Amino acid sequence: MSSGGHAGHEAATASLGLGLAQDGYQLTQVSAPTQTGAEGELSLTVTGPDGNPVTDFTLDHEQEMHLIAVRTDGQQFRHVHPERDEAGRWSIPWQWETAGSYRVFADFVPEETGEGMTLSTTVQVAGDYDPVPAEQPVTQTTVNDFDVEVTGDLVAGEASELTMTISRDGDPVTELEPYLGAFGHLVALRDGDLGYLHVHPHGDAPEAGETSGPEIVFEATAPTPGRYLLFLDFQVDGDVHTAPLVVETTSSTDSGDAGQADNEEGEDHDH
Repeated sequence: MSSGGHAGHEAATASLGLGLAQDGYQLTQVSAPTQTGAEGELSLTVTGPDGNPVTDFTLDHEQEMHLIAVRTDGQQFRHVHPERDEAGRWSIPWQWETAGSYRVFADFVPEETGEGMTLSTTVQVAGDYDPVPAEQPVTQTTVNDFDVEVTGDLVAGEASELTMTISRDGDPVTELEPYLGAFGHLVALRDGDLGYLHVHPHGDAPEAGETSGPEIVFEATAPTPGRYLLFLDFQVDGDVHTAPLVVETTSSTDSGDAGQADNEEGEDHDH
């Protein structure tokens, strides 16, 4: 019984991208600068069940690999796309701005399985570390003159709709451009262990040259109650902006009570 529980824990951990290996795939040969200010390269290789480097990947959101790096306190978020050589080694020029412990995620789809997976490892960066205290919920923020707000209830254990609304100087932004096959890309991480959630945008993939806004709707499933860090990437006039937000889960009971209260108010109003 304890063995089954342990296996279940490993599966849950793997599904949140917190493991080096999953289903025979593994992150290997991970290398990165070890101190701040040092120009270098972040590189890694994905090996398959046969132990050899994987060289065949399926495009997912227009890229073969999405690489996410974030400090364990939720700061210094970066979402980039490394290049792969013929031998299967992924690399990208890299420099750390601040010290601390970082989790590096590799999000990809092996062509052999067609199933997306996320693997990760930690990288220690030497230097004076000044951790930022845990954020209270932040449902509105401003980045590069754009105001971003998230609405919707993130219910633990259920698929939940989150709506991002973008404005500038009080006016709705309707010039959102396609970015990674959608009008926005959202990364959600569980506060504390940085468990990685797969988030999907609603609607059909936009056509080239098409614009949209001010709302972008996503579907996310929070595996456990708690606080989640959201990072929204969106593009306007060819520039990509990243808006950090923080939300708390609500219970389905709370949502149901709220809905029941609304219905009762409507009934009283009708009478």
